[in-house]
This record gives sequence, structure tokens and C-alpha cells, in this order.
Amino acid sequence: MLDESTKASIGPVVAAALAEDVGAGDLTAGLVDADEVAGAQIISRESLIVCGAAWADEVFRQLNEAIIVDWYIGDSQRAEPDDVICKIVGPAHAILSGERTALNFLQTLSATATTTATYVDAVEGTGAAILDTRKTIPGLRLAQKYAVRCGGGKNHRIGLFDAILIKENHVRTAGGIRAALRRAAASGDDVPVEIEVENHDELLEALDAGAARVLLDNFSLDELRQAVTTNKAFGYLAAELEASGDVTLQSIRDIAATGVDYVSCGALTKNVDAVDLSMLFRID
Repeated sequence: MLDESTKASIGPVVAAALAEDVGAGDLTAGLVDADEVAGAQIISRESLIVCGAAWADEVFRQLNEAIIVDWYIGDSQRAEPDDVICKIVGPAHAILSGERTALNFLQTLSATATTTATYVDAVEGTGAAILDTRKTIPGLRLAQKYAVRCGGGKNHRIGLFDAILIKENHVRTAGGIRAALRRAAASGDDVPVEIEVENHDELLEALDAGAARVLLDNFSLDELRQAVTTNKAFGYLAAELEASGDVTLQSIRDIAATGVDYVSCGALTKNVDAVDLSMLFRID
């Protein structure tokens, strides 16, 4: 599930995280003898979906390649309270220095994966897919997108460069829905094109203009149902429909049950409440 772009991003992201934490050196870990060897375990304190093994591995690799990390519960797998997620063995100084940074990655990415799994479970059987957004922690876009996949969700566009999403302000400055879609088609960019609409009339205009995918922004449940019915009437010219706006765990099943293809939710990556993990040491 780790694509090449995400793999390539791990080293620099981890290096930046270590630079801000370790800086010129870990003064406290310096109290430990250089040849001291330690073993440690990362333990789950709650039910969660694990994510972030590659980032934790890279933390310890950059600090000391002699450290060995053995994963018992891997990415996308569920851990329960008191489960041992991994064991770590190697130079104590380096493990101590990497403890917080490794846990930060694991706790944040596992939180995103766990939240996503909760939303995915909430819409089970509706046929709708759960999408993330660009509302991610700066610097962790690819990592959080990966975590969403670990939780069973799907990725929307990665950034502004891999898809066209025509929103309200784009429509206004481009001269309207038809003009915006026409410009997108003429751009020469071989990428998906989606347009946001705010009411039924705009939906009709977008469908008449040949929109392949439409974002229904802040539609009520009745408006979503009407949009689905209208879209079906276009037959083979119907668009994929995505619902967005003020989506919560309490509302998402009702939204998905209207018949839309996708529900996008910023809470998957924006409202991160880190999961509870502990690292316990053993000195040999």
C-alpha cells in the first residue's frame, strides 16, 4: 500500500522531525553509556488501527542502523489494549533519542487510520466510499493519505497538481460553470476534473455541460436524494456524485444512504486525536 512517492517522502520527513527534536544532540540520553544495549516494546493502550511502521523504522535507522525493530502488528491491522505492537533492540542511547519521534509518527498516523476505519464502518452496506481531503497536517500529506488507505478509506486528489477541482471561486472567475468546465477540458491536463455545485440548478447546469464528477457542497439529505434522482435521469451521461460539507460520524451514514458515490470528510486528517501508545524499556 506504500506507493513510491510516499516511500520517497519518509526519509526527509523523518530527518526534519529528528532535527527539531534531537537538534545538536540528546543531552539526557547522553547520560547512558555508549555501549549500553536495550530492548523496548511499543504497547497499545486502546483499540486502534496501526499505521506508521515505516516512519518509526526510519527514525531508528537514521539514529543507528544497528537497531532492530520487529513488528508483531503491522499497518492496517487492529491492536487491542495491552497488545505488543513491536519490539526494538539496539543501542540504548539511540532508542531513547528516537522514542518520542517514533511514537509521534505512530500515534498520529494510527489515529488517522483508526478514525477512517470508524467512518468506513459507519457507511458499510451503502455503497458509498469515504474520501479524505487536503485538510492535512503540513508536511504529512502523503503520510496521512496513506493512513486513510490503511483505515479502509480512499484518497481524493493528493494536491493541486494531480486533479482539477473547480470550486465556487474558480467558477466565478472563469465566467460560470460551463465556461469553467470548457476551460478544464481545453487545458490539456490529462487529470480528473470535478466541479462543485451549491444547489440543484447548478447541478443541472454542470450535468448539461458534461461534468464527469460533481461535488455536492452542503446539500441537505433531501437535496442529496433529489440530486441522485436527477443524475440517474442522465443515463450513461450521469456523473459520479460526491457529498461534502459538515460531515460528522453522526451524519455520515444518512448522507451515504442517499445514493451518492462518495462522501468526503476533512475530519479524517484534520481532527487528529492521537491514539494512546507507550514504549517500555528493558536494559539487558
